Amino acid sequence: MTTAFMQSVDLRSADARHSGALQPINAEQTEISDEGLPFVVRWVSSLSAKDGEKVSLPGGPRDPDFNPFLSPDPALTIGAVGDHHVAILNKFPVCDRHLVLARRLFEEQRAPLTLSDFAAISYVMSGSGGVGFYNGGAEAGASQRHKHLQWIPAMQGNANLRFFVPGLPAGLSEQAMAIHPQLPVKHLFIRVQCGLGTMVSTSASSLLKAFTAACQQLDLLPDDSGLLPPFNFLADNGWMLVVPRSCEHAYDVSVNALSYGGSLYVRNRDQVDIVRKVGPLEVLSKAAYVATTTTQPEALRRRQ
Repeated sequence: MTTAFMQSVDLRSADARHSGALQPINAEQTEISDEGLPFVVRWVSSLSAKDGEKVSLPGGPRDPDFNPFLSPDPALTIGAVGDHHVAILNKFPVCDRHLVLARRLFEEQRAPLTLSDFAAISYVMSGSGGVGFYNGGAEAGASQRHKHLQWIPAMQGNANLRFFVPGLPAGLSEQAMAIHPQLPVKHLFIRVQCGLGTMVSTSASSLLKAFTAACQQLDLLPDDSGLLPPFNFLADNGWMLVVPRSCEHAYDVSVNALSYGGSLYVRNRDQVDIVRKVGPLEVLSKAAYVATTTTQPEALRRRQ
């Protein structure tokens, strides 16, 4: 069943593609297994177009301080989501229905996430399922400083957390934490209430509680300016994954939250060969912090 909100997304997408406001999606997909985990590496033409726009605009490169979310393009704007966010079509989508949920007023992307942020992503996930995700800072793959969450639908080839579930403890209660033995980076999985059919208020509260606890366990604490260290989070069907980040690129591949959901998006075909050669898990490790006994959360070390 398609919700009224998603019908608006589809209508706006069709108009935006017709006018040229929305970049077309041409993708080539390669499946790579690493340590038994299934990864997808996708070359997506819209990402190359995104890079090209930065240097090929009339009059020279775009102002680096330009903020596309402060006054979003009407051709890409879906409408309000709650009192603090607006839903916008991602101009450079990795898939159909790729949405940005941007704060109406400017906040830094590395500012701590709030209940209203989680309410916005929960509104979309509760009605349409899919995966909510966040790139917390440039080192985590964010291309804009203006705080924004993102959402993609559940579909073949898209990032998700479900392929991790067989390696996680079964029967965990809400807010319980776990580490996946095959993910060699500092990270935390938390059991949450989120996904299709979950009440928005219930989901938002559960996600905020889990995120706050994960930040404490992973030492993602605000600096003197009130900003968090770089990180990624994904939420999907009852799970949240939080990963502290060290740098955006690994082996010349840009790594963002979707990469830790099993889908690496590359700018050109040559990068597919790079990922195949070194392995997806090596790419993810180089862009984060390698998991060791000492970097695991104390609460989980005590359980081992």
